[in-house]
Amino acid sequence: MADDRIAVDPDLYTTDGPYYPDDWQSETTSIGSSIYRGLMENGRRYQTLNSKEYLYEIVATKLQNLELNFSNRIPSDEQMFDSYEAGHLVALILEANRDNPLFRAPIGEDPKQILDLGTGKGTWAIDVADMFPGATVRGVDLFPPPVTWMPPNCVLEVDNALQEWTWREQFDLIHMRIMIGSFDPHEWNQIYKKIYDNLRPGGWIEQLEASPALECDDGTLPKESVLNSWGPTIFGCGEAAGRKCDTIDTMPETIREAGFVDIHEKAYKWPIGPWPRDQKYKEAGTVNFQHWMDGMEGWCMWLLTKFGSPEPWTKEQVHVYVAKMRAELKKCHCHVYQRARRVWARKPFPGEVTGQVS
Repeated sequence: MADDRIAVDPDLYTTDGPYYPDDWQSETTSIGSSIYRGLMENGRRYQTLNSKEYLYEIVATKLQNLELNFSNRIPSDEQMFDSYEAGHLVALILEANRDNPLFRAPIGEDPKQILDLGTGKGTWAIDVADMFPGATVRGVDLFPPPVTWMPPNCVLEVDNALQEWTWREQFDLIHMRIMIGSFDPHEWNQIYKKIYDNLRPGGWIEQLEASPALECDDGTLPKESVLNSWGPTIFGCGEAAGRKCDTIDTMPETIREAGFVDIHEKAYKWPIGPWPRDQKYKEAGTVNFQHWMDGMEGWCMWLLTKFGSPEPWTKEQVHVYVAKMRAELKKCHCHVYQRARRVWARKPFPGEVTGQVS
């Protein structure tokens, strides 16, 4: 098997300098409705749309608490939207050699209806709407994206994908990205069934996910580094919350079980930091570094303060942990990356037999 390790830049010695720009602030708009104000917790703002309640039991106290859906417990504030923007750019950079870096599903040159579930800031939906001016592109999430302009054929909506879908059109493509922890296994099955039922025959699903675990191929990540704790910590919290974070590995089979055919996969390595020698990976790593700097606290604050081990952490403990993570990631001699995977598959035509993963 060919060595797929990312080549290291031997001339990079410091993180000080042009590789870490500080101009990631995105334009936002202030709207005075309660849905935009959201819920403040631990100094971060969260969405308040979903009123569905889940009950969970904490041993010995049997306390009741609200919604366990991670997508409700990732902050919906400016810092998190900056992180979404950086993650979007990482995906684009690593597909930059393609005419269409936004998705791989072969939907043709004249799609009519496209849906982006978990649209976040809405950037993917806006970019796709620009690419296909004759299509209607809908971006859906639990919190309104802070955008001031969008193409006339792009519609950003606030909705819960687990509730009844009321769109009348069948879609040519339904897209999801970075949705780990959003649903429990039963809810994932519901989502894939809704996607299947709402695609036209021959329509495509595409999903891109990244693992929370940090990996290293060349031994530059010391065993005692705090970076090694991140993946197991997030996986453990997800397990405790009933929202496993292994979607990157389970989605091909789950999509197949939902009835899709012509299933394709592409694996990626997303470097973190400018340590790669290849310019494409260096740019992706530089942006992904910012993705992590902006995103880490939001990704773990709610999880650790609710499901941290051996007992829920305090906000201050989370701040210290994230500070240690950031400090370690700034060390370029740690050549770390995260795995990512893209899966795209087709809804069969009537009478078509089931295909296999390719």
